[in-house]
Amino acid sequence: MNHSKTRRSFLQASATTAVATGIGVASASAAPVTRLFSAPQEKRPRLFEISLAQWSLHRSIRQKKIDNLDFAKTAKKDFGISAIEYVNQFFKNKAKDEKYLAEMKKRCSDNGVKSLLIMCDGEGRLGDPNDKRRTQAVENHYRWVDAAKFLGCHSIRVNAASGGSYDEQVKLAADGLARLSEFAAKQGLNVIVENHGGLSSNGQWLAKVIKSVGKDNCGTLPDFGNFNLGRGKKYDRYKGVTELMPFAKAVSAKSHDFDDRGDEIHTDFYKMMQIVLKAGYKGYVGIEYEGGKVGEFEGIRLTRNLLNRVNDKLAAQANKKG
Repeated sequence: MNHSKTRRSFLQASATTAVATGIGVASASAAPVTRLFSAPQEKRPRLFEISLAQWSLHRSIRQKKIDNLDFAKTAKKDFGISAIEYVNQFFKNKAKDEKYLAEMKKRCSDNGVKSLLIMCDGEGRLGDPNDKRRTQAVENHYRWVDAAKFLGCHSIRVNAASGGSYDEQVKLAADGLARLSEFAAKQGLNVIVENHGGLSSNGQWLAKVIKSVGKDNCGTLPDFGNFNLGRGKKYDRYKGVTELMPFAKAVSAKSHDFDDRGDEIHTDFYKMMQIVLKAGYKGYVGIEYEGGKVGEFEGIRLTRNLLNRVNDKLAAQANKKG
């Protein structure tokens, strides 16, 4: 047997496996063997792709352990993730700084990472009962639409905060979202709303708002965990995600705590991903670790591994049915 030829074949196959799993060949060769082979489920058909929400690293960024410009590199090198979701507060004064945005874009390109969206907070209530303040909130988001376009994103994620009665808030939020969506449409971008507290965490209410907007580029970003209605009341997360999925243009796999088997203890990820896939969703599922019992890096890895196991199980089930 030609041992040299056999070894070359093995190395070529290993390189192919590394690329298929999203791990660079250089980093894989430097990593422990367990890291390269710890996730055989990656070889199975992908029912969904995984992205990383920047909020998962909010403590590390605020403590200056990670710079916003290094987010793309961290996602790829530390987690093998090739798509990211920004949070505007980590580069709040840079929305119109094309030099800075160009560097962000370059870092993504250098690391083979795709920019998906910008999560926008702190720009006013798009459903504010005051007409002037509502208009200002809409216009405050324009710069983030422009920044998202520059970075190559498909959407900005916004909030549908409002005030007044249930029906009044539907009308007000729909008005602000419609106006912002009209502006975003000119850039070819989506405006997507996350269930993010208050009435927006009521899946039925938010679905009604999106229907009222009635624009193809206005949709939702269902979050697995943000169903706190306030005053100790919570909305059923599975019902809520089911109601929001028909309009989904992104999905947030929110995680907090894990058991000894690596399962999230607050959300049944298997059940949740069945809901997501049943809706015909074909986009990325974003990791958003928000827990505190393990560090951010470990929490991200636990969430990634859980999503991969869920993909593995669902893919195997689909194969049997096929």
